[in-house]
Parts: sequence; structure tokens; C-alpha cells
Amino acid sequence: MTLNDAKFSVVWFKRDLRIADHEPLAKAVKLGLPILPLYVVEPDYWKLPDVSQRHWHFIHDSLCELNNELIKKNAPLCVYTGDIINLFENIRSRFGSFYLFSHQETGNNWTYQRDRMVLSWCKEQRIVWDESQSNGVARRLINRDTWSDLRNSVMRKPVILAPSTLTSLKDINLGAIPSKDCSMFGNNLIGNVQTGGRAQGLKTLQSFLDERGQRYMLTLSKPGISARNCSRLSAHIAYGTLSIREIEQATHRRIKELSFAGDENSQYFVRNLSAFLSRLAWRCHFVQKLEQQPCIEYQCMHPAFEGMRENDFNDIYFEAWKKGRTGYPLVDACMRSLHQNGWITFRMRAMLVSFASYHLWLDWRKTAPFMAGLFTDYEPGIHYSQFQMQSGVTGINAVRMYNPIKQSVDQDPEGIFIKRYVPELKNVSQTWIHEPWRNLTLAKDYPLPIVDHAVAIKHARSQINLCWKSQGFKEESSIVLEKLASRKRKSRVSRSNTEKKASHKQLELKF
Repeated sequence: MTLNDAKFSVVWFKRDLRIADHEPLAKAVKLGLPILPLYVVEPDYWKLPDVSQRHWHFIHDSLCELNNELIKKNAPLCVYTGDIINLFENIRSRFGSFYLFSHQETGNNWTYQRDRMVLSWCKEQRIVWDESQSNGVARRLINRDTWSDLRNSVMRKPVILAPSTLTSLKDINLGAIPSKDCSMFGNNLIGNVQTGGRAQGLKTLQSFLDERGQRYMLTLSKPGISARNCSRLSAHIAYGTLSIREIEQATHRRIKELSFAGDENSQYFVRNLSAFLSRLAWRCHFVQKLEQQPCIEYQCMHPAFEGMRENDFNDIYFEAWKKGRTGYPLVDACMRSLHQNGWITFRMRAMLVSFASYHLWLDWRKTAPFMAGLFTDYEPGIHYSQFQMQSGVTGINAVRMYNPIKQSVDQDPEGIFIKRYVPELKNVSQTWIHEPWRNLTLAKDYPLPIVDHAVAIKHARSQINLCWKSQGFKEESSIVLEKLASRKRKSRVSRSNTEKKASHKQLELKF
């Protein structure tokens, strides 16, 4: 198709619900043709086990605001509910050939297969589909040698301003935004949902840079307290109301401002914001893993771990874990908090996964979709990469088995968070709050531990060690390391033990 063949441009909004720093929209404007801004609600996607009404509530807020912004630019958002191939066929037959613009999407396997079908259709119909890079994720990399440089170059580019006006495609009406409580999106929404939309995202970013981020590192692992001092931008990044480039450049400006102040408090703030920047980079790093190996949603990164847990799945354990009834106070408080709020800090997420994977010996392929539905900020690239790391099936990362009692003492020493979400223990003293089974008269309505910590961990270690000692394990690990591990240099020489240890360190990725 040549430029003269296309009658208009379609800008397909996916996980990029904004008009500022939106390269596909900017490209369409530059082309000079009428523009159809489009969002597609795909019913089959919303039937998947890893999506939920909680996600839709955030998306709904964001779509409503996006539509209002596009109306101001004279091109309202068209929202279609149904199959996207049928939609594109309908648009082409009614209005003629078009250019298709969108961001590249690194989503779950369903969206990956859908995009492959869209690409095939575009080739058959000679429709040009221009996909722009999303955040710091690069497509078609053979290995990770150059990725860090590529990401940094993207982050340094100027933020793209929102267009002043748009020329819309006339006489098209595809439908309205479905309601928040439409049955299509399920009925498994529990508790609160973070407010979506770009305005809220900008407000959240500003409050973090102005004040909340000053205690970022100090409170990062503390349940309850971290909800205020973490950035809380993860959902806005996941659904694209803000770009990572916008956030990163705004953070650099704030660091520069604080650096000029020179006082001790300002320098402390700078250290906290610098740590936040490193986590933004790590975020892209983990999404890049899924981009390069989409099967990590359903296959262990290292094949030696296939079959290790699948046949031992215990549904009673699974139900107790899901409901926060395991008998371990911090584990249960974290799960109940997640049900209620849709967010919890990374260390507690890691502990929940570790407990399910090692103590209860549950296969991550069943626990991961369940938790995805609870997280408002569900990002497939981070979610499945982290589930594999915390379940010990990557073959390149240190195996971390969290002790739920130690974590309870360290992160919630007075039991304030526990008592907030496990009211059965509200009258239990600090002496017993972390191990209430030691004084049953104070915790009559709370279950005994579902498993013995020491026994469960001993079993988990023995099974993991068998895999690590299996034939060909090291050779397969080298392949995984070459393809998915992080590195800053362009050398493909095997990394030193020091570098490998650095890649093993725990990363606080859910802001």
C-alpha cells in the first residue's frame, strides 16, 4: 500500500491510555490524514483467569479521561466491543484502506496471539501497521548485550507533546465505553480500586517527587506504611496513563533541583529518588524477559523444573492461601490486604509467592493467574518473571525461601498491620502475635499453621536441589543466562561470580 492508497489513520490504543508522549498518535498526526482513535474491548480477553473487574475499573477511569482529552482535540475516542479482526474488516469495507498505528504490546499469551493474527490480516489486506516501541522494551533482540544502552537512549529522547488538534474521521460511531460493572468483566472485584486516569497519575507522581518519596527506601518493605511512601505509579505505568520516560525525566529534574539545595535532607531525598530510578530500569528489564520469551507465562525458564510440582498440587492448601487462612499471621494479613486494596509492596508479594511455592508446594502456573486478578497494577512481564524467580524455577537466580515468622517480626514488629487485616488476632499481645499457635487461648478463631515451616522448607530444598543436580542443568542455565539475564556491557563473555551475585539480589519492582 502506498500513501495515496490510505484514506485515514487508525490509532489503536492498548496499554497506552494517554495522548502525551504517544509516538503512534504523533506519527498519525504527522501523516496528515484524518484520524480514528480506537480502543477495543475484547470479550474473549476478559474471560481469561488472569484478568478481573478490578483491572477494568482502572481502565474505565482512564478511558473516560482519554475520551475527554480527545474530544477537546476534535477526535472522540471510538470504543468497540467485539473481535478486532471483524472490526478492522468492517472499517476497511466502509471507509477504505487505512494506516494502523499502535505501540508494541508485551502482554499475556492471549494478546500475543491476537497481535499475530492482526499482523497476518494486515499483510493479507496490504494494511501498513506501524508499531512504536513501548517504554524501554525492545523487540527482536537476540540477547541482552545491547539492551541497556537501547533503553537508556529511549529514556533520553524528548517527551512528545500532546497534539494541539486532530482531524477526525467523520460519520463513524462504534459504540460507548462499557459500564464499570458490566458483567463481561466478571464479578470478582473485591474491596478498593486505585483511581485511574492521567490526571490522577500526574498528581500521584508529583506528590511522590515533592514529599512522599523522601522515605521510599526506609519503608519500601513495610506493609501498610509502604502504601504511602512508595510511588504508587505501577498501575499508571501498566495501563500507560503515564510513560516511563515522563516519570524518569521528571525524577531527574527533581534530583537536580534537590542537589542544588545541598542540605542533608535534600541529599537523603536524592538517594531515595535515585533508588527509585534504578527500579524503573529493572521494571523494563523484567518486561523485556517476556518480550524475548513469551512462553515464560506458562513454561519454566529452565526446563529442569518442569514436572517438579504439578502432580503434588493441593487444592485445600490453595484455598487456604487464597483466603488468607494459612495460620501464619503476616501471610494471611498480606493476602487479605491484597483482596481489599489491590496493591501491596514487593517484599510482601514475594513472600506470598514464596510461601505458596515452597511451604505449600503449589505450582506457580495456578497461583500466578489468581494473584494477577488481585493486582490492580498487573503487568504480565513483571508478574510471570517474578513468579518464576520467587518459585525458584529460573535456574539463574538465587532461591529465596522467606521465613514468614521472621518477616513478620522484621516488617510488622508490633503486629499493627496484622491486627488491621486479621481481626481474629486483635486482642493478641505483641508477645504472641507472630506465632499465635503458641497461646491458643488468645487466638481461638484463628487456624493453626497449615504446614510446619521447618518441615515444608526441608522438603522444598531437597526437591529444588535434585533439579539443580540433574544432568545438563548447568548447560541449560547458561542458555537462560545468555538470553534473559541483565548486563550493562556488550561483551558476551561469561560473567564473573560477582556479577552473577548482583543479578540474584532481590529487587523491589512493585512501587
